[in-house]
Amino acid sequence: MSAGLFDLTGTLAVVTGARRGIGRAMAEALADAGADIIGVSASLSSGSDVQASVEAKGRTFEAISCDFADAAAVDQLGRRLAQRMPDVLVNNAGTIERAPAAAHPRDAWDRVLQVNLSSQFALSQAVGSSMLERGRGKIIFTASLLSFQGGINVPGYAAAKSGIAGLTKALSNEWSARGVNVNAIAPGYIATDNTAALQADEDRSRSILERIPAGRWGQADDLAGATVFLASHASDYVNGIVLPVDGGWLGR
Repeated sequence: MSAGLFDLTGTLAVVTGARRGIGRAMAEALADAGADIIGVSASLSSGSDVQASVEAKGRTFEAISCDFADAAAVDQLGRRLAQRMPDVLVNNAGTIERAPAAAHPRDAWDRVLQVNLSSQFALSQAVGSSMLERGRGKIIFTASLLSFQGGINVPGYAAAKSGIAGLTKALSNEWSARGVNVNAIAPGYIATDNTAALQADEDRSRSILERIPAGRWGQADDLAGATVFLASHASDYVNGIVLPVDGGWLGR
């Protein structure tokens, strides 16, 4: 297989939630493959660690700050990004709120749905429209194991990530024949800030590890290969999938 299938030289990729964790790893992986990066996060500014890392690889990096809980700000961002005509859109920005369903605050539910689902659709609609006009493009969502399962004490997150799986398929059904690939990656239990509470809970962390056939928590860099694959020509006939990168969790 030619390495050229995975070569992203000359492409422009947008990565949301790029400041840290999985988003940063995705941005760095795409830059390693040759892509220039527009990084978007709620608190991203010029001079960030991810910018330094991308530029050290010989690629350009543009930082944009956007509050994904603000629907108007997301709409404005979508218009701005569409004008840049990116080749790849990675919808990774997300948040999580933990509380039992019976006591889960409605404002927390609304915020999680806005950040994790509604804003993802708005950006995909804006950037995807520009891709459809050109007849090419790659959209990658960050789904979750909770796209398949219900989780515990995270009803809003589970609902949003289940929605992402459905949205991936819905957009793919409409856009595949027009040259735009829409897919998602479902990370397993990855050691990031979002899972810090689980890692700190000794009993819960142990029960999680006991179910992972790979025998370890995932690292953000474990998402690199799947990201490059779905952004590259190697996945040109891959449409509407939710690809687990989970150490074997779902197969257990």
